[in-house]
Amino acid sequence: MELSTIILLAIVALLLVYGVAIYNRLVALKNRYQNAFSQIEVQLKRRYDLIPNLVETARAYMAHERGTLEAVTEARNGAMAGLAKASSQPGEPGAMAELAGAEGALGAALGRLNVVMEAYPDLKASENMQQLSETLTSTENRVAFARQAFNDAVMQYNTYKQSFPPVVLAASLGHKQDAALLEFEDSAEIQAAPRVNF
Repeated sequence: MELSTIILLAIVALLLVYGVAIYNRLVALKNRYQNAFSQIEVQLKRRYDLIPNLVETARAYMAHERGTLEAVTEARNGAMAGLAKASSQPGEPGAMAELAGAEGALGAALGRLNVVMEAYPDLKASENMQQLSETLTSTENRVAFARQAFNDAVMQYNTYKQSFPPVVLAASLGHKQDAALLEFEDSAEIQAAPRVNF
């Protein structure tokens, strides 16, 4: 074997090893953001599970506010459907946008409920409502933290995928599309921890 053949084989071997390293890094980063999304999923499901208790507690006091309570229930169901779609495709732009929209609708419905509940001082003073309020606020903070971890992981994946030389190989290695951040409509409200006062 002549020297030029050995050098050529060594270069091909190095390129192959480098390509495998890029692929492995892309897979690791993708798995990281998918795991981060699963943490969001856990917290959102916890929040969705609290909402029926909130509605039932409020229903006992708010006999004339049936439409508001139904709107909260419908928004919760929509958010659950958005989460189910996003869970099957974490990072997919359409799924992330749908979840963000559904979460925005749920937040608006809960906000309207909060405004209506101001007219019911007995409800606000209820021990059960106070406990639900504290649990919901805690869960909202956990959602915000998990969402930030997901967005950080997505940024790492996208940055690596878009850098050189991974950008040359990413599409051919099955990483064609950038992952989407999970952004809510009112980013200023998301920056601050949500406040729930019942």
